[in-house]
Amino acid sequence: MAVKIVRQPNKLAILGAPSSAASFLAGSERAPAALRAAGLVERLQSVGYEVTDLGDCTPRLFAEDEELKRSRNVTEIVAALHDLRPRAEIAIKSGALLVVLGGDCTQILAVLAGARRYYKQLSLLWFDRDADLNTPATTPSGRLDGMALAGIIGKGAPELVRFWGEPPLVREPDTLIYGLVRMDSAEREFLSRSPMRHVSAMEIQAMGAEKSAQDALLRLHAQAREFVIHLDLDVIAQEEFPATNVPDSGGLSLAEVRTALTEFGKEKNLLGLDIAQYNPDRDADGSAAKKVIDLLADVLSARLAALTPPPAPAATPAAEDATSAPV
Repeated sequence: MAVKIVRQPNKLAILGAPSSAASFLAGSERAPAALRAAGLVERLQSVGYEVTDLGDCTPRLFAEDEELKRSRNVTEIVAALHDLRPRAEIAIKSGALLVVLGGDCTQILAVLAGARRYYKQLSLLWFDRDADLNTPATTPSGRLDGMALAGIIGKGAPELVRFWGEPPLVREPDTLIYGLVRMDSAEREFLSRSPMRHVSAMEIQAMGAEKSAQDALLRLHAQAREFVIHLDLDVIAQEEFPATNVPDSGGLSLAEVRTALTEFGKEKNLLGLDIAQYNPDRDADGSAAKKVIDLLADVLSARLAALTPPPAPAATPAAEDATSAPV
């Protein structure tokens, strides 16, 4: 049965996906609680949003999992996806913009599946330093964080591919990797023959973050089709944001990420945004949490301004006199 969804530009739905099961170390399962404790909800309310906090899914924890070395913790990860998916559906059906606080990168599969409940075709903007296109056959680590995008396009771990009954969740031509720095040789080979688009951090810096982001939106047909953003915070250079599981030098600055994300956020067809890989265990003074909150507040404030129609001009006294004068 078709469901008509009325989008609500001034409403946000916050969901926590407290998981480190797909990650390379523990800590990211504490990200949703840390961001809330640092004042995220109050900050988003202060810039004009009506925020509904839908709480957290069941925590899923990092483990080495020596029994399944090429798809570690896959049972826990799939359970987490089944937990998050119906909550994402509820949020998207409400018409609010969904913001998922993670957690690891696999959570985005549940967000996309929740959106696909109502939208037949979606685009995906993968804002990440890594391609995450490994498979159990090519993975150097066995961590499903490095296979998340492969699962989305129907090429990765069978358990992730089967999560959506009719893979792929998103077609390769409808996916764009933005901010790419790190690739394994197998990922590089795959991208060389895939219709999937990718934009490196160097290309973004050469073009400028604002123009590059606008070009990326055109490539995704974002003005005509609903899309979702996956933001892995390790896309920010570790000099400015070290509180991730696999930080690295180079890549994009925080200012460049903010500029690009602001352009993406202004699009009315944006359905949801998931934030992955913030690790509070690497943020002893809370400064990284503040940067995440400032980033989201700036981006979403710009979105609200872009999507809120201007108030109707007040009638002037002369106009009122003219309408009330006898004929």
